[in-house]
Amino acid sequence: MANMAMVKVPMPERDPKERAKCFDEVATGYTAAMAQEEAARCLGCKAMPCVKGCPVGVQIPNFVQKIAAGDFEGAYETITATNSLPAVCGRVCPQESQCEGKCVRGVKGEPVGIGRLERFAADYMRSQEKKAVPAIERNGHKVAVIGGGPAGLTCAGDLAKLGYEVTIFEAFQAAGGVLMYGIPEFRLPKQIVQEEISNLKDMGVDIRTNMVIGKILSIDELMEEGFEAVFVGSGAGLPRFMGIPGEALVGVCSANEYLTRINLMKGYRPEYATPVIKSKAVAVVGGGNVAMDAARSALRMGAEHVYIVYRRSEAEMPARLEEVHHAKEEGVEFLNLNNPVELIGDENGRVCGMKCIRMELGEPDESGRRRPVEVEGSEYILDVDTVIMSIGTSPNPLIRSTTEGLEANRWGCLVVNEDTMATTKEGVYAGGDAVTGAATVILAMGAGKTAAASIDEYIKSK
Repeated sequence: MANMAMVKVPMPERDPKERAKCFDEVATGYTAAMAQEEAARCLGCKAMPCVKGCPVGVQIPNFVQKIAAGDFEGAYETITATNSLPAVCGRVCPQESQCEGKCVRGVKGEPVGIGRLERFAADYMRSQEKKAVPAIERNGHKVAVIGGGPAGLTCAGDLAKLGYEVTIFEAFQAAGGVLMYGIPEFRLPKQIVQEEISNLKDMGVDIRTNMVIGKILSIDELMEEGFEAVFVGSGAGLPRFMGIPGEALVGVCSANEYLTRINLMKGYRPEYATPVIKSKAVAVVGGGNVAMDAARSALRMGAEHVYIVYRRSEAEMPARLEEVHHAKEEGVEFLNLNNPVELIGDENGRVCGMKCIRMELGEPDESGRRRPVEVEGSEYILDVDTVIMSIGTSPNPLIRSTTEGLEANRWGCLVVNEDTMATTKEGVYAGGDAVTGAATVILAMGAGKTAAASIDEYIKSK
């Protein structure tokens, strides 16, 4: 019998005061009974609008109905037929603007908790120590994947299932990309990421770390070594700054650097000798998910005051509503409609203040959002000893600058055919943040999936 409750089964979470002092995962996950209760809210629509909202095409009603029936392993198998990283997606995907945003139950109430159910299915399989490794017949063809982030891992997984010998070349010491260096432990435990990656290794994917393509090897050299196609999923790890006075002061860093030191280099654990700024008052400039991650991490690193400084109103914030809600619960202070204009240093060259100006919303700009304009005479000083810039990133130019025939746009993103993800160089495909600039994990995965299908077609046609 369908569960016609208007709201989702609540997700169990740690107490805000407790979790703001540690890096343990915030959401603790559904029990089997909770998952079945929530799954029973699905109406099993024949048109399946939720599937149209999923960038990797997970057959959502099918897996949800299997959970409702208690077939948790079958649900997992349905998800992994199209999604190689279910435990990750169940935790970090913006379901509210994708699959759940299309859910019919959301018209008069809350949509089905699709992300929560996906997480449950993946976590159930982990708890049972079961691995669903497909039988694969090798086809004798080799493909190189540059970058071990969401786009690269997805492309590699799909190609491996088709029988290709896939090698991932990862610049860092561990594969995972933003899943490892960007998203904090309290949102996405790194053990889960590595277990998902282990599943790809079980399918035969070879992962070579500390391989900076463009320095150690070029794309042309990879092709000379016998790789018949190359996928570039190198992400967008080059941080942007505002260009205001004082950004060179000690205590000013990018969110990328701050989060990498904490997440990938384990700076939050005392047994790791990772330099991380110890702060009392932190300002995080920006309003996206990365800004929320940096702010919430700063609290856990011992800061007494953490501010989000964002030039638009809360309604314009690109961060997920859940992340904003969690940040507020934990004590992050929001200074919306404020914009930094100068960073002030002390006699030792360390930042000690941020000069801000208050903003108001004017006419819409080219994005359709109302343009923030300065309120004359509203400047003030915010006392801080650390400033974290989280205003976006762009692709590193190394690969395109060392490869002839790869075209990029004015933002440094690789130019591709959006239907196939083919670049302007034959045999080279690209996707994820290297093409779009900083975006979501699931959109990167969708690009990796499209590229894998195109690479398969390309090699078969040779």
